[in-house]
Amino acid sequence: MAMKLWSAKDTARCIIIPSDLDHKYSRGVLGVITGSAQYPGAAVLTTSSALATGVGMLRFHSSSGLAHLVLHQSPEAVVQPGPVTAWLAGSGIHERKYSDFTTFLRHRWFALLSRQNVPTLLDAGALSLAGKLSQPTLITPHAGELSKLLSRHSINVSSEMIESDPIKWAKKTAELLNVTILLKGSHTVVVQGELVISLPQATPFLATAGSGDVLAGIIGALIATNYIEILNSPERLAHVAATGAYIHNQAALLASKGAPISASQITNHIQEAIRKIIT
Repeated sequence: MAMKLWSAKDTARCIIIPSDLDHKYSRGVLGVITGSAQYPGAAVLTTSSALATGVGMLRFHSSSGLAHLVLHQSPEAVVQPGPVTAWLAGSGIHERKYSDFTTFLRHRWFALLSRQNVPTLLDAGALSLAGKLSQPTLITPHAGELSKLLSRHSINVSSEMIESDPIKWAKKTAELLNVTILLKGSHTVVVQGELVISLPQATPFLATAGSGDVLAGIIGALIATNYIEILNSPERLAHVAATGAYIHNQAALLASKGAPISASQITNHIQEAIRKIIT
């Protein structure tokens, strides 16, 4: 099993710099299915962080009337369906609302997700789709979410056990569901097959509501811009996931400077974090 410690240099390799020939469609189009009546802020955080990371276009899909909130924060977002190069789904959607694959597919947005065979990030309420899609799939649970996901597959493990050995349980999940997994925590790890990536220790100020939604948006944008590389190289999805986690922590450090922060403040420092990494 190969272990890789992720660095700023590794991160820079996964940040696609547009050329003079690029346009909004060639730079990647991210489809986003996030937020709910219970957690409307997730829609705003995922979309604003994705746009701050850099993507040619973002298409927001909502079944809870949240488009006006997204457009108020990010008027450049598109709220009409169309072709995408990557999907981000599940942030801010309660897992019990769509607890099985059949229910997911009854909704027109999730039906669209399953038909557009592009790299996909599943977070929070969409984790039950893990292992059921044909496209390259990344899941981003924390220990509690992973414990619940594994219990659906008759593997009973507590979140405390997962936190005590994150590599072991991330690897078991990746093998079981044939997915790439980013297991969130103070020690975030990414696993894909035999590849294991360890991220630097994250600032504890990242333990705040909405932080995971910002991370999902960052990674979603990176998947959309790296979609060709991901389709050509299986390991690229793991590299992109690690890149998103690295940017997330660097933005948090810039926002914090040793003091508490909110998720929105992390988003406000994404561009500065990326600038420092690529220059």
